[in-house]
Amino acid sequence: MSGSPELGRALRSWRDRTTHQEAGLPSSGVRRAAGLRREELAQLAGLSVDYVVRLEQGRSTSPSVQVLAALARALRLSPAEHEHLHVLAGQAPPGRGQITAHIPPGVHRLLDQLDGVALTVCDAAWNVILWNPLSAALTGDLSALGGRERNIAWRSFTAVPSRIRHTPELSAAFQTAMVTDLRAAAARYPADPGLRALVTDLRMASDDFTRLWDSGAVGVHESNQKTVRHPEVGTFVVDCDLLTVPGSDVRIVAYSAAPGSDAADRLRLLNVIGVQGLSGKSAMPATSAMPSTMRRAAGVAHDGGETPGGVPRGSWALDGETVPF
Repeated sequence: MSGSPELGRALRSWRDRTTHQEAGLPSSGVRRAAGLRREELAQLAGLSVDYVVRLEQGRSTSPSVQVLAALARALRLSPAEHEHLHVLAGQAPPGRGQITAHIPPGVHRLLDQLDGVALTVCDAAWNVILWNPLSAALTGDLSALGGRERNIAWRSFTAVPSRIRHTPELSAAFQTAMVTDLRAAAARYPADPGLRALVTDLRMASDDFTRLWDSGAVGVHESNQKTVRHPEVGTFVVDCDLLTVPGSDVRIVAYSAAPGSDAADRLRLLNVIGVQGLSGKSAMPATSAMPSTMRRAAGVAHDGGETPGGVPRGSWALDGETVPF
């Protein structure tokens, strides 16, 4: 079975219009065209170059939803373009009543330019969909994790081990606000199967979640300080702020420290060493350096034969579940 010529043409058109500056790529000598090279798109989306070539030439059939999401984020597609991408690929468009992982291009650009702040981006169900290298170095890299292990609510209510320490009061307030968020998301996205399954599983796994959900408790997220117990740079306190994007359910968790403070020095050190420990042992398999401020989609495998692996610092990580191949 052949692929879709229309899909190939659309991908080439979107790639040609996306400049390396928009994608967060540094300048790399003389460029014959303003758009992204196939190699650059492959790096940004966590796909093999051969797979991108086959998609653009219409020689690959039925790319998965995960691959389409990675391409949409790498190409900075609008919601309408993302939906059209699904249609061209023969996949059902994201449902209107379902949670989307779309990140507005302006937010992408903003995040690319923030330095010295550990950033994690979540969708309406608190699934982690994007994170920067400093976040991975600070709180632990999620590249090798998938499913529930990438959901903040699940990790909180099931006591998944964490480097972040809360006081009992902060923990209770955070969990109440989390339940409030999920209840609101369930009202906005009644047709989202993943969200329904998450709530069902949390009710089975946590008495605290069930109590808060059934009681109708309401909470709000507030800026606070959290203690980090890091295996390499020790214990220190950081500021934690939750940023929201108007008109979007994207949530950005930001860990920062006051300039000149001891915590700022430790964050700066973590920004240098990344997930590479001070002992010199990498926390994940190493890959070749990538000249990108976007981190490749760790954990994505597909028809092109790409395998999961570690990713260099100085770039973003895109969420990606393993694609059967």
